[in-house]
Amino acid sequence: MEFKGLIPCYVNGVFIDTGQYVNNINPVNGEVISQLCEATPALIDKAVNSATFAFKGAWGEMSVNQRCDLLHKVAERMIERQAEFIEAEIADTGKSLFQVETIDIPRGAANFNVFADMAKFTSGETFLTETPNGEKALNYSVNKPLGVVAVISPWNLPLLLATWKIAPALACGNCVILKPSEETSSTAMLLAQVMDEVGVPKGVFNLILGRGSIVGDYLTAHRGVDAVTFTGASATGQHIMRSVAQGVKPISFELGGKNSAIVFSDADLKKAIAGVTRSTFTNCGQVCLCTEKVYVHRDIAQAFIQGLKHSASQIKIGYPKEAGVFIGPLVSKAHQEKVLSYYQLAKDEGAEVIYGGGVPHFGDERDNGCYIEPTIITGLDDNARVNQEEIFGPICHISIFDEEDEVIRRANNTEYGLAAAIWTENLSRAHRVAPKLDVGIVWVNTWFLRDLRTAFGGVKLSGIGREGGQHSMRFYSEPTNICIKID
Repeated sequence: MEFKGLIPCYVNGVFIDTGQYVNNINPVNGEVISQLCEATPALIDKAVNSATFAFKGAWGEMSVNQRCDLLHKVAERMIERQAEFIEAEIADTGKSLFQVETIDIPRGAANFNVFADMAKFTSGETFLTETPNGEKALNYSVNKPLGVVAVISPWNLPLLLATWKIAPALACGNCVILKPSEETSSTAMLLAQVMDEVGVPKGVFNLILGRGSIVGDYLTAHRGVDAVTFTGASATGQHIMRSVAQGVKPISFELGGKNSAIVFSDADLKKAIAGVTRSTFTNCGQVCLCTEKVYVHRDIAQAFIQGLKHSASQIKIGYPKEAGVFIGPLVSKAHQEKVLSYYQLAKDEGAEVIYGGGVPHFGDERDNGCYIEPTIITGLDDNARVNQEEIFGPICHISIFDEEDEVIRRANNTEYGLAAAIWTENLSRAHRVAPKLDVGIVWVNTWFLRDLRTAFGGVKLSGIGREGGQHSMRFYSEPTNICIKID
C-alpha cells in the first residue's frame, strides 16, 4: 500500500492510514511536508495486543542468537537506506547535513549492532552459598524480558534516541511500541519499513503516531504495557510517572538539563572556547546535554568572553545542506516562540547581551521558518529564572567565579543534574572537582564524547535510572533468582 504524503502507523506488521492527521511542518520554511496518521485508542489497543501475542509466541520462542541476527540485519538495511534516513531527518528537524550524516543516522544503526552483540554475552549471577548451620545451595539468576515496552522518544535527536531504547529492548527479548514526537516521525516510519523488510515478526515492533497529550497518555496508562522508557522534558516525565504509578511499572527517564561548563584559569583557552561553542550551539542548543551556564575564572574572563563572542559570530546559519552550515532552525514555531520568550526574559531580568538575542533575517523563505540567533548573555544572578529554567535553545549565560569551592556550589545550585564540562589542565583539579558535581555525566576538556557502553542519565529533575551498556541490559530485563539446595 502506498502512502503519498502520509506517514502511517505500523501495527502487527501492517502499515495503517487512520484517517486522522497531524501536519508535519518543515522548520526551514514553515511549509507542510507531510501528514502523520494519528493513532486511535482502538489502534493502540491492537498494538499492545499484537506485541503481547508476539512476546508470548514467535519472538519469545527465538533464541538470543536468532533475535540478534535479525537486529544486525536491521542495522545493515538502515545503512543501505542511509540516504533516505538522512533526507527524512533533515526534512523533519532542519539540522545540518553534517550532523545528520555523521552522528544521527550512523548512531541509529550502531545502536542495533552494539546491543545485539552485548545481548549475546549478558548473563545472570551465580553463587555457591552456605548458611551458618551448614546448609549449602546453588543460587543462580536468569534474566527475563519485561514484556511490552512503550518507547516515547523526543524530537531533538529522533532516530538516535529512539533506537537507543528500541535496540536494547528488543535484544533483551521485549516487544516494543514506539511513540515518536509528532514533530519528527519520518525516520520512525522508515525504521518500521526496515523492520518489515528484514522479517522481524509481526507485533514485535509497532509504531503509533500522534500527539503526546492524546496518544502518549493512552499508551503509557495502558494496562497491557509492562514498562515505559521516555526521553524528553522533565514536566512530561512527571506526568508519565503519575500515569504509570497505579500499575507500578518500571520506568527509565532521561529528562531535561541545565548544564554547566566550568572554565578554570589554567584551561587551554583556545580549546575551552571551541568546546563551549560546540556545547552551547550544537543542534541549535536542542540537546539535553547542551551547556546553558558557563562559569569562567576571573583571571581569564574577559579573554574568554571576547573569544566566545568571536566564535559565535563565525557560526553559519542557513539551509541544512548548505556548505559550512553549523546550525539550522529550531524544530517548530512553538519552540521558537518559547526560546525567544527567554531571550526577552533575560533582557527584562537585566542581562547584558554579548551576542545575538534575536532572529536572523534572510530575505527569503527561511524568514517563515524557525531560525534564531546564537546568543551569549551575562550579568544575571545565579537564581534568575534564565539561569534556573531549561531553555533548550542556542544560548548561554557567562558568570565569573574566584574559588573552586565557590564554583562547585554555584554549579550545583539547580534542580537539574544531567551533565557538566570542566576545562582545566590541572589533572588533580579535574579528579577533585568532577565527583563533587551533582550530575550523571562529567566531561573534562571535551563534550559529548560518548561510548555506548558507559552510563547515561541524570539526577534530580534530569531523570531516573541509567541506560547504556549493561545499564540498558539491566533495565530491559529482570532477574529471577533460582536457589537449589545441595544435600
